[in-house]
Amino acid sequence: MPTWAWILIAAGGLLVLAALAYGTFGMRRRKDLQETFGPEYDRAVSEAPTRREAESELLDRRKRHDELDVRPLSPAARDGYAREWEKTQARFVDDPQTAIHDADDLIQRVMRERGYPVEDFEQRAADLSVEHADVVEHYRAGHSIARRNVHGDADTEELRQALRHYRALFEELLESEPAETGR
Repeated sequence: MPTWAWILIAAGGLLVLAALAYGTFGMRRRKDLQETFGPEYDRAVSEAPTRREAESELLDRRKRHDELDVRPLSPAARDGYAREWEKTQARFVDDPQTAIHDADDLIQRVMRERGYPVEDFEQRAADLSVEHADVVEHYRAGHSIARRNVHGDADTEELRQALRHYRALFEELLESEPAETGR
């Protein structure tokens, strides 16, 4: 067999190996992102034009989160926030609209003290999705109802649901240790 044929066979073999390595890397990265982000992975994929863009966005979120100084609350702060939450929940009976506003404000204060930036809701949700993937959808649902509440478009049952959504995130934010990422 001529030398050029051996070179073509070797080059073809290298291309096949490279394609297999690339495919394996992509599958490993996808599995890692799915485990880290849980349902948020599926949400990102459904909203992005391509799976690759969604995965790139999730990798960017993780990189941004790693640059944040996220820390647990002190026991005293955790206890203080827990007492405030109890008062907010109790206030719901007499004034559900104010209680929802107060719950949203309380979550932002906890996030700020833990080291999360809180200026923009979408960025807050993205930052939370890295470490709290299982409850970030609760945050989005609660926030959506709270926004409708501002315009008077949420009834008491919806406000009750918003408070339950907020509570799921609030309880996880109070954890003394960082949450296990993923499911």
